[in-house]
Amino acid sequence: MNLIAVRTIQMLTKWGFILLVVTLLELATPALGLAEGTYPVFLPLILRAEPANTNPVHEGIATYYYATGAGACSFDPSPDDLMVAAMNADEYDQAAYCGAYINVTGRKGSVVVRIVDLCPGCDAGHLDLSQEAFAQIDNLSAGRVPITWQVVSPALNGPIAYHFKSGSNQWWMAVQVRNHRNPIASLEYRAAGSSDWVPVKRASYNYFVQSEPDPGPGPYDFRVTDWYGNVLTDNAIPLVAGGTIAGAAQFPAGP
Repeated sequence: MNLIAVRTIQMLTKWGFILLVVTLLELATPALGLAEGTYPVFLPLILRAEPANTNPVHEGIATYYYATGAGACSFDPSPDDLMVAAMNADEYDQAAYCGAYINVTGRKGSVVVRIVDLCPGCDAGHLDLSQEAFAQIDNLSAGRVPITWQVVSPALNGPIAYHFKSGSNQWWMAVQVRNHRNPIASLEYRAAGSSDWVPVKRASYNYFVQSEPDPGPGPYDFRVTDWYGNVLTDNAIPLVAGGTIAGAAQFPAGP
């Protein structure tokens, strides 16, 4: 009896894996020393697909300014931590980079900075660093230098936190996410007694502002999503105008 080979190839893609299954049926040849019958043989081939590059390396230039840690992102001054920078106007994107950590590499070395401000006159790729950060990558006398930069996820102490803007109340609420290791993509809230999550729009000054419908007096449940799809949910966060309330957890490291 001749060898009859039936190959069934199934390609399944899930979670970046490709599963190739080859099934050999009807192996029944005395020449192979096999008894007549049906012998299914499964040969899996598993390949890991390359993940999408969600943190590309940017090329651009760096300048410096006399930073305080405050700026367009509405963070408080941070005199004890001036490893900060301003994002160019083309990529500021409605405060999308605010609070993000960026590894900047120049001719002299590298430094990790936090985005706290907007550089209105800067084009795509341009970062305006604090004087202290610029000194880590090049000589201050150079003034304007070529760099590469990339979003990173440094280890941080403590969980994320929610800061309510002064004047927040049951009819108008502005909340800012702080101490986040990954850039923030979205924030939703759920009022006490409700089962519905309401997306909150981000303002260019880096607060998520809710007024229609009225947010109510609180407490609120908050659901925060980072750029990579990680989600943190915090329950029963009280409304404290001008106050900061700690969440329960921190985001995992990004890719």
